[in-house]
Amino acid sequence: MAMMDSYRVKRASLNPDDALLANRHAGQVYDPVIMAYRPQKTPLPFTASVSWDSADFYAAARPESRRSSTSSYASFGSAHSTFSTTQTTTSSIGSSRSSFTTAQQRSRSTQPPAPVFRRLPLEIYECILQQLKNIHTEPYIQSCATCYLRDLYDLALVSRTWDRAVRVQLYDRIHIVGHDSASQLKKCKMKSGVRLKLLRRTLRERRVLAQYVHELKVPNLRPETGDFSTETIDMVASIVMACPNLERLVGFHPTYNHTFNKLTHALSTRRKLKEYIWIISENDEITARSQIQLPPGLMDIQQAASFIQCHDSWSSLTTLFLHSQPNAILEHDIFVSVFERLPSLLHLAISSFDIDDFNDETLRSLPPLQSLRLEALSGITCDGLSSYVSSAAALPLRSLSLLALSLSSLQLISKLLANLASLTRFSISQELSPTLPPDMFMVFQPLLASASLRYLHWDIRSPLASTATDHLASSIRAHGFPTLRTIRAPTDPYGTLQALCKPRAQIILPSDKYNAIAADLRKANPSLYARTMHAARQAAQQRIEAARNTILFKIMVEEAGCVSQIYDLPGFVGTVGSHIDYLLKPDIPGTEEAICGWGDLLKDEGGRSHGADDKFVRGMEGCTGLWNASHPVGKKWWWHTERARWKGIELERFF
Repeated sequence: MAMMDSYRVKRASLNPDDALLANRHAGQVYDPVIMAYRPQKTPLPFTASVSWDSADFYAAARPESRRSSTSSYASFGSAHSTFSTTQTTTSSIGSSRSSFTTAQQRSRSTQPPAPVFRRLPLEIYECILQQLKNIHTEPYIQSCATCYLRDLYDLALVSRTWDRAVRVQLYDRIHIVGHDSASQLKKCKMKSGVRLKLLRRTLRERRVLAQYVHELKVPNLRPETGDFSTETIDMVASIVMACPNLERLVGFHPTYNHTFNKLTHALSTRRKLKEYIWIISENDEITARSQIQLPPGLMDIQQAASFIQCHDSWSSLTTLFLHSQPNAILEHDIFVSVFERLPSLLHLAISSFDIDDFNDETLRSLPPLQSLRLEALSGITCDGLSSYVSSAAALPLRSLSLLALSLSSLQLISKLLANLASLTRFSISQELSPTLPPDMFMVFQPLLASASLRYLHWDIRSPLASTATDHLASSIRAHGFPTLRTIRAPTDPYGTLQALCKPRAQIILPSDKYNAIAADLRKANPSLYARTMHAARQAAQQRIEAARNTILFKIMVEEAGCVSQIYDLPGFVGTVGSHIDYLLKPDIPGTEEAICGWGDLLKDEGGRSHGADDKFVRGMEGCTGLWNASHPVGKKWWWHTERARWKGIELERFF
């Protein structure tokens, strides 16, 4: 039998004998009778099957019929093709191939493609959701948390894939801001807290969603006078108990007076809690006991044990705030026991405790920390602080804030900066000006030096502060702070520190022109006005304007021995080539105090508008969704109860 013709192969037109011969293996005998029973694979993109009709079989077995017949193949979609003996031409096969290609393309186009979002990784969804969050939460955006959650809810309804991605964003950080809507209050027959009640029901019924919750912000339910009601505290406590992985409770800081409450107990059982704020208030029994007894021992055994046991499960706690209200007591031994139970503690802030509660001995018992803030502690002395900075526990410190401690020794500050090799942020603010010993007649510069410090807040408000400020300026000139990049000096009356920083054309903010609060303070009390950030910017700007009105040097252009042009270059305040920025912005934009305090933390419960760094501060107007009024669905879709554009204060700002 002759081999296949190459022309036939190229034209995709094969004789049945050729097709059967091409598929047999080496060493096999070609028998058309046997091969007719065996369906053969063809190199063409068609599926063929032999019809087991007896007539077709005998026709295929006769050599005469084999030579005069060709096979016609069925279309791609047919289940069986007929092996016919009718003679066909090459053109008919070519036309069948073209018709088959058209039919195949038509069938492929009608098949629906797989959804694109099914093939996307989860990280793409997270990026999209992060961009959506930025649209709603960036400063000067007219949106609010309610609008953001509404958009997330709409995305969750798109598909199951979107629902899985959005579910984490919806319940990871739950921020309930502003007042409840009147329709919800009427429907649930409640005066307040209807959203908290609905949230509690959802988290209890769907425990899978409750596991996503890591941060909870409840609305401001504090009355105008007094603390939160017991009913409100119990409601929040029940929500906390439903969230096993809760890490932060934001904007809700009831006081603790050494009596049992459900919220404190609920938070003490959250093993993944990352931060907590204690506001200790006065206890009548302890106050009465202090009238007839001296400390220690003013707190009874049950009160001390209850407070200490609250920290037993907080092995993941990294940030702890302790603040004392007037006449509140938390004794030294309790501080020591609490520190021993917090192995992950890194950031600590202690404020306004009595000399018997927190003193030098308590300071020496602190664990290794990264950030420490000591404020208004009468029990801290220069000797105790010097002993602490010399210990191994102080070596990891990266941020240290000493506020209202009345430190009188400039040598202590020098030792502090020299010993803390990892310190990058240092803040000191007090009325008393630190000085050198009177018997020290010779001072070698730099007196103050730190190889790691990058940020310095220097606020000595005493009229005699120029001596300490001059020593700091001399140390900077002597390259005592090679890595220093930012100085904030609200009290710099002569511009000593400003002259060492980068020159600036303007330091005042546009919002200062409309600051009516600062103007009222200036009229009422000039000395108080001189300590605000608005006053510091005004004074710094006046120094810049005064230097600009003077001629620093002149440039004279001579041509042929004659002066043709003279250029006067005005003066400036600063040092050309300096790497230090002179900063006069507060920790919380829009406020007058440079350093954020406990009052700012308590005011943050209800919500505040986004502050302005260099723009006019908008009022406390709320959001009703009006910014999205162009939506085609109409007001029923975009409108909601007016709520504040709340932005929380990160606790990192306090260090």
